[in-house]
Amino acid sequence: MVKQFRVSRPHSWDSRELPNLHLSSERQPLLKLCIITQFYPPDYAATGQLIEDLAHHLGRRNIQVDVFTGQPGYAFDQTSAPSMEQLGPVQVRRSHLSRLWPQRIRGKTVNGLLFCLRAGFYLLRASRRCDIVLLTTAPPFLQILGYLANLCFGLPFVCLLYDLYPDIAVKLGVVSPHHWLACFWQKMNRLIWRRAEEIIVLSPAMKRRVASHCPEVKDKISVIHNWADPAQIIPVEKPRNWFAWKHGLVEPFVVLYSGNMGRCHDMATILAAASQLQGHGQSKPIQFVFIGDGAQRLYCLEQASRLGLENCRFLPYQDRETLPYSLTACDLSLVSIGSDLDGLVSPSKFYSALAAGRPVAVICEKRSYLSRLVTKMGCGAAFENGDAEGLAEFIRYLSADPQMAERMGRQGRLCLTTKFSPELSTARYAQVLQGAISREKPTTSPATT
Repeated sequence: MVKQFRVSRPHSWDSRELPNLHLSSERQPLLKLCIITQFYPPDYAATGQLIEDLAHHLGRRNIQVDVFTGQPGYAFDQTSAPSMEQLGPVQVRRSHLSRLWPQRIRGKTVNGLLFCLRAGFYLLRASRRCDIVLLTTAPPFLQILGYLANLCFGLPFVCLLYDLYPDIAVKLGVVSPHHWLACFWQKMNRLIWRRAEEIIVLSPAMKRRVASHCPEVKDKISVIHNWADPAQIIPVEKPRNWFAWKHGLVEPFVVLYSGNMGRCHDMATILAAASQLQGHGQSKPIQFVFIGDGAQRLYCLEQASRLGLENCRFLPYQDRETLPYSLTACDLSLVSIGSDLDGLVSPSKFYSALAAGRPVAVICEKRSYLSRLVTKMGCGAAFENGDAEGLAEFIRYLSADPQMAERMGRQGRLCLTTKFSPELSTARYAQVLQGAISREKPTTSPATT
């Protein structure tokens, strides 16, 4: 007998987790913003694509945006881009990006340090022509530049935490929690956060993590979820999808994992579920498709070969123009976070999966914010790390009930358009940045105007 999976009714949303969008209808005064991040298109890193969306949406809000970034490091078909270009309202400056041992932790560390050095020289020149700096955690130690620029030039800065370090390195066993490097890093984080005008995090769980490390900054932490563009990613039925036809994905029930296969993602549970679903006589063949790259891609390939998983296919990253078709060439999307990493990372692929109009299966801890989101939205199901049997049963259930899969997919896309669209999230970014500048600059007395 097939287990019945209950689809929850959408709950009322906690206003503390959502953007406050009561912005003035008047045109905002010109704000000169500098964004510093290591990755930016044509790179395929998700953080870079999100920053590109953010920069262009802020540009449309009468905010002057300069982006300082590196040359492509993740793009598999392009190794260089113009060192300077004007892309609509956004000016992009690209520094040379070192590629020493790019697949190894020490190589990424060295490359990140070299980018920070170049970004520091850029800030020396740019400090007089910008009002505020937004620094990401790509690379993880980049935000120390904001601290130094504020200390030396009084330049205000905002921290955008995509990932929380050194916590991730500690959880992954890269460094001991009592190692001098982890202790020094935590101390620097507290110094940086205290001096920042605002701290932006991607989930309530991440806010709690930051506040636990530095309680005095709790009131200046803003939760702004990531997003996906529903105007770019539009549900396409598989029989009308050229990507599905090209890769033979029209007939089988397709389970898709698209994006980075990094150390923070639980790939083992997915492969174990694929093993359970191979050759068990389902009425409809089930095909797992992995699109992307990352530190665990080789592990996935080796496991699939060792287990003889003929129902697993691996494809490279797709360019941005192909994403609307690759993301919709499936019947179920997968999102995963490793055990005990809730609040340390926030997978952006979750929002893209919602935009695609497909149900979502999330592998995470039971208490994870992603588990709560899926339950509230009724757009899929969440499974604890290691629950390959539960995931496999859910896949069988949806493959036998396409109407339920379609209903979950519609509900997810509806929630994306009303809660996690680029317009909603970037409006909140504009509000946070403008508020930071308003506090930084003294108010002019009416008598002197």
